Amino acid sequence: MLAGHLHAAGWDIVICGRAPLEHLVMTIDGEPVEFKVAWAAEPADLPPLRYAVLATKIHHTPDVADWLRALPPGSVVLAAQNGIDHRARVAPMTAAAVVPTLVYPNAERTGPGRVRVRRTGRGLVVPDDETGRAAAALFAGSGVEVETVADFRPAAWEKLLFNVIANPLTALTGRPLEVFAEPAMAALGLGLALEAVEVARAEGTDLTPEHARVALAWLQGLPGTTPSSMLQDRAAGRRLEHVGLLGPVVAIGERHAVPTPLSRAMLALLDALPVAGAGAGASPASGTTVTS
Repeated sequence: MLAGHLHAAGWDIVICGRAPLEHLVMTIDGEPVEFKVAWAAEPADLPPLRYAVLATKIHHTPDVADWLRALPPGSVVLAAQNGIDHRARVAPMTAAAVVPTLVYPNAERTGPGRVRVRRTGRGLVVPDDETGRAAAALFAGSGVEVETVADFRPAAWEKLLFNVIANPLTALTGRPLEVFAEPAMAALGLGLALEAVEVARAEGTDLTPEHARVALAWLQGLPGTTPSSMLQDRAAGRRLEHVGLLGPVVAIGERHAVPTPLSRAMLALLDALPVAGAGAGASPASGTTVTS
């Protein structure tokens, strides 16, 4: 998805990953757009570049450490991942400047090099600093809006609210977002978000319970057929990202003595799924996009 938007903005794209690709297809608003890309099989194959996009799941970040180490000083990597600790997670692996990037459009992988994109009313969110503004400028004319925020930390926690509602409950039920039309599931999702809000507040952010209610309402307003990324991963037999999403809520909550019983229960249930360990020794799917 991000490669497609960057291509639309006029950038040349190099895809880094295990599967060779010569073109990508992004379908948005029902219209497929096919475009050519280059492919790098190994970090040594990278051309000179200034910008990279890291789009793997949280738990696959260490698997692409060699790629991150190959980025030269003075380059910039957009960490387009979930979670609240993008810089702490990625910066030790690279000499590039790290731009934490929140992604709100829904991307559904439909095949190798193929993605269906659903607009959600929001685009990308990056910090309002020098590297963040430079990253935002990459997407000028791309078809996706990029918002810059002065304080990124509460923005990351706000995005996490959507993830702790949508991802675990769709993955556990095997149903897309229509599941939140059921009052009991909506109440459970709200409870998870309210726990995360209390942990975020203990961390010094200004989130309120209203943020949790807005997150649930936003998800309920999206097309019911929209699949979460974790639901897609479970259906495909891939490892799930639950530890990266719910783990910090539980761990930080414990540090601040904030109870998180629902989040702990979700972690236990997702850990118990056979699919949760699927592919534990596998390489990540292609997820590092480089613009040259």
